[in-house]
Amino acid sequence: MKRRRVVRVPASSANLGPGYDVLAAALDLPFELEVSETGSFSVDCEVPGVPLDRSNLCVRAFERLHPADEVSFAIRSSIPPAAGLGSSAAAIVAGLTAADHMYELDADLFSLAAELEGHPDNVAAALLGGFVVCADWEPVRLDPPAGLEAVLAIPSFEVPTAAAREALPQEVPVADAVFNVAHASLLAVGLARSDLSLIQRGLADALHQPRRRSLYPRSMELVEAATSLGALGATISGAGPTVLFWSHWEQTGGLVEALRSEAPDCEVRRVGFAPGGADVNEL
Repeated sequence: MKRRRVVRVPASSANLGPGYDVLAAALDLPFELEVSETGSFSVDCEVPGVPLDRSNLCVRAFERLHPADEVSFAIRSSIPPAAGLGSSAAAIVAGLTAADHMYELDADLFSLAAELEGHPDNVAAALLGGFVVCADWEPVRLDPPAGLEAVLAIPSFEVPTAAAREALPQEVPVADAVFNVAHASLLAVGLARSDLSLIQRGLADALHQPRRRSLYPRSMELVEAATSLGALGATISGAGPTVLFWSHWEQTGGLVEALRSEAPDCEVRRVGFAPGGADVNEL
């Protein structure tokens, strides 16, 4: 019988303020990959600009584990590309997971995904779900706190990841490093305890967001206005320009209304922090 699998992978938001290249969260915006043994290679995707050949990230990841000569790929994604929401990580995790499950390989998916992506945070969240702390390339997962929700403000422009990384210096002042260690620690403890007050205190960053301000000034304005709009706080999602607003569910409706009024130049989405990571269905 010809094999066929459908893999669903969540979006992800990396850094989470102070946790540069260390912290990330899975978001309930699904990326779906259907892989079928059809006897010929093809890629179908309606997302503009996605390659339909072997350079496609899903295919490249799949072929790290198994040839795709007789496999057809169908991609459906609700994750905006180049917005800092882990679209590339989702594609990589989907391709690896599909091949691993289809051919029962029991591969080290996290290590392979982190190698392909170049950093571990987004792929860890996409693979495991929830919140992740990545240290020494070994992720630790935390469940999303009850009542904590996310609202995304997605600007219409894009920020290339390479440009965002080039904006950061090779060395930073000790004071900035200490600030971020302290706040990342508060955030991790807050997540582990489901303590929204600690989470709120832990969202501040002195390392990457201020130094990238010129790449997304409008996004930083929204981050700084977060509490006045009704959020616990806000962080730049990954390399940006998307802003991730953190909210208690009772305040989320008002936050969405305030954002739609304050930021008509952005697409506003209410999403959950996704507890589950990559999931496979056999058809």
